[in-house]
Amino acid sequence: MPERITPRTLKGFRDYPPEVMIPRERLMETARRVYRSYGYAPIDTPALEYLEVLTGKGSDETDKQLYRFQDHGGRDVGLRFDLTVPLARFAAQHAQQLGLPFKRYHIGPVWRGENTQKGRYREFVQCDFDTVGVTGVASDVEVVLVVHDLMLALGVGRFTIRINHRGVLNGLLETLGLADRSVEVLRALDKLTKAGPDKVRAELAETAGATDQQADALFRFAETGGDAQTVLDSLRPLVGGNALGAASLDRLAEVLAGVAAGGVASGRVQIDPSIARGLDYYTGLVLETTLDDLPGIGSVASGGRYDDLAGVYTNQALPGIGASLGVDRLLAAMEELGLVDEVRTPADALVVFFDGDRLADYVALAARLRAAGVATEVYPEPKKLGKQLQYADKKGFRLAVIAGPDELAAGECQLKDLATGESKTVRLDAAAEAALAALGRA
Repeated sequence: MPERITPRTLKGFRDYPPEVMIPRERLMETARRVYRSYGYAPIDTPALEYLEVLTGKGSDETDKQLYRFQDHGGRDVGLRFDLTVPLARFAAQHAQQLGLPFKRYHIGPVWRGENTQKGRYREFVQCDFDTVGVTGVASDVEVVLVVHDLMLALGVGRFTIRINHRGVLNGLLETLGLADRSVEVLRALDKLTKAGPDKVRAELAETAGATDQQADALFRFAETGGDAQTVLDSLRPLVGGNALGAASLDRLAEVLAGVAAGGVASGRVQIDPSIARGLDYYTGLVLETTLDDLPGIGSVASGGRYDDLAGVYTNQALPGIGASLGVDRLLAAMEELGLVDEVRTPADALVVFFDGDRLADYVALAARLRAAGVATEVYPEPKKLGKQLQYADKKGFRLAVIAGPDELAAGECQLKDLATGESKTVRLDAAAEAALAALGRA
């Protein structure tokens, strides 16, 4: 007999039981609905890409985190670390057939061999939407509106979308004489919230050669706060009349006006100069979304503009902008906030297998319920009623449908609300309508 293998999962990976996977799928279904409402179409790309497609596109850190190996043909390949770099390759490869602008959403797993943390794993799902082939401010406005509508649709409670513009940061760097070290500066600033000013100051000195005076100016810039207009007014003198910085501040003002016109409540979108986004490919608007009641979990939806990313694959200009919902991080946050109902079944109702001789009646009853839009499971064996109801309660069914020989003979069944324990007798031909009413879907 072969030696038994201990069942276990790799560090940084996890299994998803039904009580986690059901709300996880609901998040993704909600995202699909919101994305489609704005005209984004679905695509998919391979999990594996040629290594050269992936390396040098995110940052030195993501290059280190890549899962890479040689395939059976001796080719250097890697698992995608996000969905944006594969999109750039996809757009460059298929631009002529796609037509521009091209709007897509993509929901799929990505892999990063990073240190694990709460709500973050080495395999996780990204839920992206992007527009390729446009540079105008309308697409900047839309990406903020989509994130806003997505958060509302998910019912996450209070949230804040924080935006910035890479051009403002780059304008400041030109003013400070650090433009040739922008990558190092932006990576360091992106760690300000988590690492604190002392560690960021040390990194700025080590990697970018920034003096204390330059670091002080960067911190003053990053710590500028207040309402959106106050922040805009405060940043203008800091960029010192730099043309790029001033134009980027004007762009941010246009974005704010656009999202206000789109119905976003005042104060829900804020300008935060500390947002740099660690990936190198961002060139314009950047955004991060945090939950006001659980800010420590970090951004649950983020993204920005990347106008040069596809340039490594084609001479055709393919500017892009988009954002990604962090499904697993958001789900962890919603669980902590008590916003996720623990259920182990996607079905609404359980038809109790009461009489072992009447299986056909129960199958027919369940079919009528499903046809009316009530997801229904039939218990597979005619066990004791108490055991079947115990199963229904444990799995999280909303309703139990009970029909013994007497009820079936009378053309009736009992509809039991498992949350309240209340039951009522209804006719079999009216069971679907009564179930929908009990579920609040009449």
